[in-house]
Amino acid sequence: MNFLRAIVSLFLLLTLGSSAVTQENASSLQAEINRLMANKTGAVAVLDVASGKILAQWHLNVAAKRLELPGSTVKPFVLMELLGKGKINPEQHLMCRRPLYVGGKRMDCSHPAGITSLDAPDAIAYSCNTYFSTVATRIDPAELAEMYKHIGFTSPTHLAADEAVGKITQATDQPQLQLQALGEWGIQVTPLELLAAYHSLARQKLKGENLGSAAPVFDGLERAVKYGVAHAAQPTGTTAAGKTGTAAGAKTPVTHGFFVGYAPADKPEIVLLVYLEHGRGLDAAAVAGPVITAWWKTAHASK
Repeated sequence: MNFLRAIVSLFLLLTLGSSAVTQENASSLQAEINRLMANKTGAVAVLDVASGKILAQWHLNVAAKRLELPGSTVKPFVLMELLGKGKINPEQHLMCRRPLYVGGKRMDCSHPAGITSLDAPDAIAYSCNTYFSTVATRIDPAELAEMYKHIGFTSPTHLAADEAVGKITQATDQPQLQLQALGEWGIQVTPLELLAAYHSLARQKLKGENLGSAAPVFDGLERAVKYGVAHAAQPTGTTAAGKTGTAAGAKTPVTHGFFVGYAPADKPEIVLLVYLEHGRGLDAAAVAGPVITAWWKTAHASK
């Protein structure tokens, strides 16, 4: 009997000790998010890939209810759709044109002008608007609208108690189709819907073996953080993959910014969303890098 009591006591001690470490890690991560977002408006959410649970967050209600144009964060899903249907060769290079006008809207790329020719992974890494507005013409408007709905952009994520859901409008002409593929027309999503969509990507990456035609998408997301437009999200101590997005609101010229991605890049353990109500994607990436670093230091401190 004394032996059994000792075993039970040891079990409780180890369990409580483990919970205390987990709570301490979560507290450290939350403190870093609070510090980084202290003078900003927006939302942050860190999601555990395996359990699908929120580990830390900043203004989750904002992430759940705000409807915004997603900008370039949708490009990986557009590319995946095209690759899956064999409509593009991922190794083919396309020229980046400047200036670029789509439907009377100027959509010049933000990557360096010296980068003039891109394959599919680098089109993700450098978020090339010319590349995506060109290949978007190979998608039927109904296919694109249905793809956005299928990945969850009109459905609740169940990550928050009270959520809005996104809105998708089917394009009726080529400029609308191109802008929708750039996340600039006919699509409004909540930040939580973006988080959930990238959670699906992270889970697919975690399986690892059967990426098939989607491999260039994951390659591009890694390149984006390594040397592309999301380079500011590069953490210390580990790797990350992800995508930035910048778009103006429907009723304001002021831009909002997104970073959505996962870490580590090869075997994702977390998915991260950073949404800034005022700013650009690169500003959101600059918040993401320290958040991922803080998570890595706390979650792997004793490993």
